Amino acid sequence: MPAIQGATMPYEPSYDWQPTADIAILKQRANIIADIRQFFFQRNVTEVETPQLSNASVSDFHMRVFETEFNDPTSPQARTMYLQTSPEYAMKRLLCAGSGPIYQIAKAFRNEEAGKHHNPEFTMLEWYRPDFNHRQLMDELDDLMQHVVGCEKAQRMSYQAAFISYLSIDPLTAPLSALQQKGSELGYEHICQHEQDRDTILQLLFSHEIEPKIANERPCFIDRFPASQAALARISPDDGRVAERFELYFKGIELANGFHELANVEEQRQRFTADNDLRERNGLPNVAIDELFLSALEAGLPNCAGVAVGIDRLVMLALDKPNISQVLAFNHRNA
Repeated sequence: MPAIQGATMPYEPSYDWQPTADIAILKQRANIIADIRQFFFQRNVTEVETPQLSNASVSDFHMRVFETEFNDPTSPQARTMYLQTSPEYAMKRLLCAGSGPIYQIAKAFRNEEAGKHHNPEFTMLEWYRPDFNHRQLMDELDDLMQHVVGCEKAQRMSYQAAFISYLSIDPLTAPLSALQQKGSELGYEHICQHEQDRDTILQLLFSHEIEPKIANERPCFIDRFPASQAALARISPDDGRVAERFELYFKGIELANGFHELANVEEQRQRFTADNDLRERNGLPNVAIDELFLSALEAGLPNCAGVAVGIDRLVMLALDKPNISQVLAFNHRNA
């Protein structure tokens, strides 16, 4: 997602050995994670573990990954491997193998920003429900939020309605020139006047102008994202302009991203190819397509919905802490 960049400070490692979170907070965090496990145990959702190192990476244009080399003594050459940004592909391979409903609490890694809501290494909760659509999964996530955070039931709003309500522009029908003009009017002329990608401008406007205005009193689901932002979600059968995808926000924090999962292997391959085309147009290297994942889809992914939730952010909300470092044993500076 595009960010407004300010002055950056040079990295200085911390030589303070103490945890960034109070021990009392870490004990509360452990209790919250135990509650989450109990939530899924009561619903007969199986906990699984999948590798954090993968032979393939993600093609998402906006995501940067950590890579390393495996020096296998039985091979003449080192093999490039990637720290996973999400256990999604591996968990879907388990679904294709007949696992039934599953969840995972795992470390994930993204070589991106660090700040009050971000750490390059973080904890992710991800779960998948066969025979659920995205709306049913939103209901279950809503139940989890009320159980863990003690918040009210979430509001629901479509992506289109949010843009019309807060910015008086329709993201599904407005031409690129209108989006550029709206961005310039709001102070982002230096980005928008030359930007030719609609979704880059839409994500900029959403993150900087809409997110701060929603979900301040109770959580808010935003769903029916543009089809061009479908990621791994199905396109709506009722409106081909939108995807069966949702995100959850609360108190200025993006908490979750969920899909009615795409099961069509050819469409998924086309999306990966389109991602690489976009990367190439922007001077980024191509990413090898995860053929193991596509082979699993070809064998058959059951009709299902899935969602990823940031555990650290969830704990921040549950314990009313403004900075992610306050709920981590050690952040990236003193890791």
